[in-house]
Amino acid sequence: MHVTFIDTGIPELGKLQQVAEGIFWLRMPLPFDLDHINLYLLEDNHNGQQGYAVIDTGIGTSRSEALWDTLLDTLDKPITKVIVTHLHPDHIGMAGYLVERFRVPLFMSQAEYFTARALSAGARGASDWQDDEYLVRCGMSKDYVENASKNRKNSKGVGQVIRPIPLQFYRLQQGDKLTIGKHDWQVYIGRGHSPEHVCLFNADTNILISGDHVLPGISPNIGVYSTEPDANSLQLYLDTLPQFTQLPADCLVLPSHKRPFHGLHTRVQELISHHHQHLDNLRAFCVQGKTIEQCLPVLFKRKLSDQNMFFAIAEAFSHLNYLYFSGGASREINSDGHFVFKTSE
Repeated sequence: MHVTFIDTGIPELGKLQQVAEGIFWLRMPLPFDLDHINLYLLEDNHNGQQGYAVIDTGIGTSRSEALWDTLLDTLDKPITKVIVTHLHPDHIGMAGYLVERFRVPLFMSQAEYFTARALSAGARGASDWQDDEYLVRCGMSKDYVENASKNRKNSKGVGQVIRPIPLQFYRLQQGDKLTIGKHDWQVYIGRGHSPEHVCLFNADTNILISGDHVLPGISPNIGVYSTEPDANSLQLYLDTLPQFTQLPADCLVLPSHKRPFHGLHTRVQELISHHHQHLDNLRAFCVQGKTIEQCLPVLFKRKLSDQNMFFAIAEAFSHLNYLYFSGGASREINSDGHFVFKTSE
């Protein structure tokens, strides 16, 4: 089965559009190249109260709040629960706002919840020399490292686009069933893009809510960042993709970006092939030994903006760490403090 998008238009920002019985698609804006996120409202019954369960919430900005307020004023039923697939600000950003307004439970996996709490709290006075060292290890220039350090000190951090996270949550784990309305949704956990990403599948309606783990047309960012430079994120991602080929091939997939689609098995195989093609290209390129920065043109053919560079470095790092930890490349530190990855011929 090929990947095919559902034959509907895209909803206007902040407007609901039905995609299945009892399931509504909502788009919110993002201030990035990827300029939107898909959220979903599902008809629900919580403690005898009819309403909507919200899956993901949008980035925590005044614009998102205004769109939510306008929408909520038009809804015929209240929000009954808030479910967050993972910790990234476009997903968790408005969760605290909605939980506080409706006094409803927050559902997340444990690793996502506590990592979000930690990141939104910021450094709290801790030194950032390890952030600088990370960029040096990546082979970035002295000017780049100095500018990045200056920008960090002038930034309020990710917490500025995440509304205060509730002090209580309900834990979702692999294999759990979450009841929403008249349906039970099976919890699947993906890793690599984030620590413990929640996806939800309902067998009755044959629908998968895939979050960022399985996206059409684009791959989620699979990165290694300064907080854990020895992470093997790509291995985690590739390990948690095949489970989705056990679901029905014709299920409807509701992703966090782009459009809902059919063709789950095909898309999973495309994502796996995409990353293995990158790995093959890096194996050939790194025979002479290369830094992470030198590998960027192998993975990215377009000119990278400053914002995109941050994610591109992390993505290259994850692929090279995969080769290193699988025994396909050596990793040494040169006299400039850069990691040099070298593959055998």
